[in-house]
Parts: sequence; structure tokens; C-alpha cells
Amino acid sequence: MGILSWIIVGIVAGWLAKMVIPGEGPGGVLGDLLIGVVGAIAGGWIFNAFGHAGATGVNIGSIVVAFVGAVVVLWLMRLFTGPRHTFVR
Repeated sequence: MGILSWIIVGIVAGWLAKMVIPGEGPGGVLGDLLIGVVGAIAGGWIFNAFGHAGATGVNIGSIVVAFVGAVVVLWLMRLFTGPRHTFVR
């Protein structure tokens, strides 16, 4: 899978994961999208570890794999960074 495909699938997966995992991530919306790209890689690794195909291109199966990875990565990031609070005066 080419780098452009990873980026496209990762951005879609990051956006979907942001819809599932509430709250603001450590990098805001852009950070969540970047986490989606990392999640695409993590999802491919997770699925390969269980004997399934990882991300294979820009298709629904790859988006599902990347989404699962993005949810795991985003959940772990928010678990370790804690909730972000914005104080408005």
C-alpha cells in the first residue's frame, strides 16, 4: 500500500475514531487525524498478529482495520494523557 493510501485511510479512520472516542485529544483535531494514520499502522499490526489481512489499499476492509487501530491508539493516548480541560474566563 502506498504512502498516500496510508494517509487517506488513516485520516478517515482518525475522523471515525474521534467520533467514537469522545473528548479532545492532546493535539486537537489535527492530532486525532495523525493518530488515525498511526492507528492504520497499528491496526495492520494487530490484524496480522491474529492471522488476518491488514490494510491492503483504499477500501472498506482497510478502513475497518485502520479504524480499529485508531480507536486503540486514541484510547491509549487519552488514557495516559488524561482529560483536557479548557478554562474560559
